[in-house]
Amino acid sequence: MKRIMILGSTGSIGRQALSVIAAHEQQFSVCAVAAHTHWQEVATQIRQYHIRFACMTNAAAAAALQQEMGRQCTVFFGTAGMLQLMDAVQADMVLTSLVGAAGIEPTLYAIQKGMDIALANKETLVAAGELVMQAAKDKGVHIVPVDSEHGAIFQCLQGRRAEEVDSLLITASGGPHFHRPVSEFSKITVEECLTHPTWHMGKKITVDSATMFNKGLEVIEAHWLFHLPFDQIEVVIQPQSIIHSMVQFVDSSVLAQLGMPDMRLPIQYAFSYPARFPVSGAKKISWKELRHLDFFAPCPEKFPSLPLAYEAGKAGGTLPAVLNAANEEAVYAFLRKEISFTRIFSLVAAAVDAHHVQPATSLAAVREADRWARAYVHDKL
Repeated sequence: MKRIMILGSTGSIGRQALSVIAAHEQQFSVCAVAAHTHWQEVATQIRQYHIRFACMTNAAAAAALQQEMGRQCTVFFGTAGMLQLMDAVQADMVLTSLVGAAGIEPTLYAIQKGMDIALANKETLVAAGELVMQAAKDKGVHIVPVDSEHGAIFQCLQGRRAEEVDSLLITASGGPHFHRPVSEFSKITVEECLTHPTWHMGKKITVDSATMFNKGLEVIEAHWLFHLPFDQIEVVIQPQSIIHSMVQFVDSSVLAQLGMPDMRLPIQYAFSYPARFPVSGAKKISWKELRHLDFFAPCPEKFPSLPLAYEAGKAGGTLPAVLNAANEEAVYAFLRKEISFTRIFSLVAAAVDAHHVQPATSLAAVREADRWARAYVHDKL
């Protein structure tokens, strides 16, 4: 039985991961969970899955959870508490589904402890790809992607040699504003952004989908996961979200991974790889009803996020960490209704332009770039 630790157990990915585990109790178990403030939900998870160790990054939530659970569960708190959690519990795999740069240090620590990673936090590789991939190599740790796009590429590459690969084609839904004229982008509201056409996700990632910054971050993540240069990674809009990504080979043939939009599929495959199990309630593609699959090129005027991500990725060093942190702060300002939708792009572009790139060869350097970018955006608000 595979023992799984879930970092971010009250988020969309964490909840669906728990449902996967509940459906396959003979294959998986939950050995620990971590969350931010929703301690009542964590208490329910502890009781349902008989969990003995947990962490709340919010101190008040941790105190409330510990009082509620008593001796039934040991509760750690704070960012340091997540590291203590990993000292207390040796998991076979850690699902890192924390939001944003908060996932970097716990992921690195889990790797140092020799735990395999189910990676649902793309920002970890965006900001600290060089550090994370080198640490995984040194420790012999497997990193299995959970994002549907990278999970699709991972599956298409099984049994293939690197020299056979021509390019990666990362698909995107286009978000809710793909067909909207660019002249209207400045009027886009928070409520309009949070209505995604095909996926149900958290607020931050849903806004990232609307700006297509999520695809820019995924390009950088793919560069590190699959060891391809940026010129061989392309974004293709596939509005139905049926094709999750594709790999083109040197003979011009293409392999694609298809499935109905359901994050339980890539989550479960990350847990079960290389085996496959049924996913309870998952819908099959109805070939009789699926009459067409559409493809479009993204428009850089509407979505300058993509050129910015390629620029940061190619420059390397601390610039991807700046791109990621600036985007996080700009998105949260937008969600607070402090800035317009288009201001997200301009704030991130300004931070990228102003940053003096440094080598990202230490966690301290990544942290400093992250801190600088957040302070820069705050000063510009």
